Amino acid sequence: MDLPVGIQTLQHTDRWVGGPLCAILTLVRKIFESARRSGPRQFRRILFVKFAEQGSTVLAYPAILRAIEMVGRENVYFVVFEGNRFILDAMEIIPEGNVITIATNSVFGLATGALRAVQQVRKIGIDAVVDMEFLTRFSAILTFMTGAKSRVGFHTFFGDGPYRGDLMTHRLLYNSHLHTSQMFEAMVEALTRDPSVLPTFDFRPSENQPLARFRPSQSEVAEINALLQRENPRIGSAPLILLNPNASDLLPLRRWPPLRYVELARRLLERYPELFIGFTGAPAEAGPNNQLANEVGSDRVIRLAGKTTLRQVLVLYTRSEILVTNDSGPAHFASMTPISVVALFGPETPALFAARSPNATALWAGIACSPCVNAYNNRQSVCRNNLCMQAITVDDVFERVTQIYDSLKRQTDEK
Repeated sequence: MDLPVGIQTLQHTDRWVGGPLCAILTLVRKIFESARRSGPRQFRRILFVKFAEQGSTVLAYPAILRAIEMVGRENVYFVVFEGNRFILDAMEIIPEGNVITIATNSVFGLATGALRAVQQVRKIGIDAVVDMEFLTRFSAILTFMTGAKSRVGFHTFFGDGPYRGDLMTHRLLYNSHLHTSQMFEAMVEALTRDPSVLPTFDFRPSENQPLARFRPSQSEVAEINALLQRENPRIGSAPLILLNPNASDLLPLRRWPPLRYVELARRLLERYPELFIGFTGAPAEAGPNNQLANEVGSDRVIRLAGKTTLRQVLVLYTRSEILVTNDSGPAHFASMTPISVVALFGPETPALFAARSPNATALWAGIACSPCVNAYNNRQSVCRNNLCMQAITVDDVFERVTQIYDSLKRQTDEK
């Protein structure tokens, strides 16, 4: 998700403004928040705080299901940045009216939107909050300001991460050996434990977690088929492989060299005469993506960047065979559909952030400096030359894609 205020502005504000605010609110908490009795606490309404990164919201699906088991679907709420609510609506897991959004058009708009969100949460009467952001101060501040009696979040016990005060009642260690979806599930489970014994608790996250599923209507499928037909009348019902060349501005280091998508497309089209290739991307990426599509030099290439809504992208995945993308939101969106995904990892590790779908494959070169971004360094890196992504060759991706495509063809022929 591209944030108009800029990711660096958000990070600097979180550090230089958020840090002191966390210290002040920690003092306020120590003065005014009385000690609670030991033992698990009762709660009726649960709020999740996950501002950005729509892919992580997909990974939170098992955690949301657990919250629904605890308090019922109508009593589960979400606070997100405005541009992030799309995926919650597509997952259809909580009522649309339970999603509280914060605008990100400016720093001032962000601050006022956060205050309005806090007012709304207090009016609802939320009594349990799960802060799923990785050690950011802004989310810790908002979580504390909700006034909820139970607040779950990551805490830096020994200075092993960014300082965010002591604002949580249920303090957990960020476990860099647990997959993100399992960590989110553990955070919800922590609500059932005595806060005084945390971060230690005997919960074992499931290895086989349920997956979110996207179910388009027949009219939505027809709409996508019509779009493909308009863009390239020759496609008919031919197989389609999608290439998504650009990651968001959130972490540019995740980008695979763009011209490698051109070479990959050429080789796939040469090997499979029946195949069509689609280039996807956000409206802001349409220019560069269309240029890459033109570089392929084939009439079996379809330029789709900027021509679909986010929901239509999900519908497009249900029509396509394979998606090749770097580690970004689309890899997780696609996990909600039957499409096979080849995701390219570099600055982050698939051990923590890969999509959980059995149809998802991660390619990671595993060079010595990778991964270089994590929760402890606020997802920042000194790297200016992403050798980890460059180490993934076209041969690597071509081999994996052809293996998947040949397997899909065999399955079709056997039917």
